[in-house]
Amino acid sequence: QVQLVESGGGLVQPGGSLTLSCRVSGGVLDYYAIGWFREAPGREREAVTCIANIGGRDYYANSVKDRFTISRDRAENIVYLQMNILEPEDTAGYYCASRRLGCSGSRDAYADWGQGTQVTVSS
Repeated sequence: QVQLVESGGGLVQPGGSLTLSCRVSGGVLDYYAIGWFREAPGREREAVTCIANIGGRDYYANSVKDRFTISRDRAENIVYLQMNILEPEDTAGYYCASRRLGCSGSRDAYADWGQGTQVTVSS
């Protein structure tokens, strides 16, 4: 079981940028796929992006392609989510999660979750 802690959320204006961090402990980051999900009030938790373990394929939801970038710092065991050109529709609680196999768009496929960080996009 790994532990995940998100940080970096906040209030940003439309068109702005924000970088979220997911610090992972209790496991070697290369062995896990780390996904970012988001949940807005009244909506289901949805997959945003995922960075695969070694040899796997990354995943991006269509709604964030070309705006969001996921990356990994192996030395620090941190996964980053760089979010650009933010829209009010991106407002949600953002959660990172881990799984031992490759990326999946299904929340049920992930074993461990962080507590989340809130992102609000508003003028």
